[in-house]
Amino acid sequence: MRSIKQPGAPVAERIQWVEARGRAFSFTIQAGLPLLEAARRGFAAEGFAGGVLNFRHGALRPFAYVMPALSKTSENAAFYSETFKPSGVTRTKLGSMTLGLRDGAPFFHCHGLWTEADGGRASGGHMLPDETDVAEPFEVEAFGVDGAMFTAAPDPETNFKLFGPVVAASTGARTTSRAFAMRLRPNQDFAGCLEDFCRAHDIVRAKLHGGVGSTIGAHFTHGGVTEPFATELAMTAGAIAPGSTGALEAALDVALIDYTGGIAEGRLVRGDNPVLMTMELVLEALES
Repeated sequence: MRSIKQPGAPVAERIQWVEARGRAFSFTIQAGLPLLEAARRGFAAEGFAGGVLNFRHGALRPFAYVMPALSKTSENAAFYSETFKPSGVTRTKLGSMTLGLRDGAPFFHCHGLWTEADGGRASGGHMLPDETDVAEPFEVEAFGVDGAMFTAAPDPETNFKLFGPVVAASTGARTTSRAFAMRLRPNQDFAGCLEDFCRAHDIVRAKLHGGVGSTIGAHFTHGGVTEPFATELAMTAGAIAPGSTGALEAALDVALIDYTGGIAEGRLVRGDNPVLMTMELVLEALES
């Protein structure tokens, strides 16, 4: 399997996880607010301090983002591009967000694909919370987590400050499901490590929510291949269930942009798509 050497030593525990409770809900991202504040309000209205969400068509202005890029030093295995600030209203095609805390304040990690107003250029990458506002209302599908919080902390392995789940006090929100807030560490297969986790925790069926991270290129079931190793990825759908043989199989539908600007979408091949830097998501355990 493909792998990329990280600047720091790997830790033994390859999945950082916290078991909690959660609930799926939808809400409207309000216009005229920073995207971060609009997302925070949507979760707070349901009693949650954080969680994950997915969306399709949205409208953002002003808008700022970075793309994946090669690292110019040995301090990181890959890095970010310069900041892009397209004029006009940028219209999203899809996106996935993790809402948590950084330096004690609300923060998000959000990847997606979009079309810029100036020239209609299709692009994607990593949205910048401090420079992105909502131009028009749009709907999102969210999953709030109670008892865990994604919190940014220095990660010695990758030498980045990354979101990872930590235990958090309950907010008393209404919940319906057993849920696991998770961060997958580098150089392990995206599908395989989730399947192993479910087997270890006697989970027969699960739905995945959110999904923000990166893979080392990508191999898709439709035959497509993303060769450039540095990507920014958003999961668009995910589930784990017994396959035809009875063994657990993860179905992971994703969209990504690589550091050359190549865009790809599809279902990932199981066993052939290792994590590059991180992968954040919430795994909802379903009744078997």
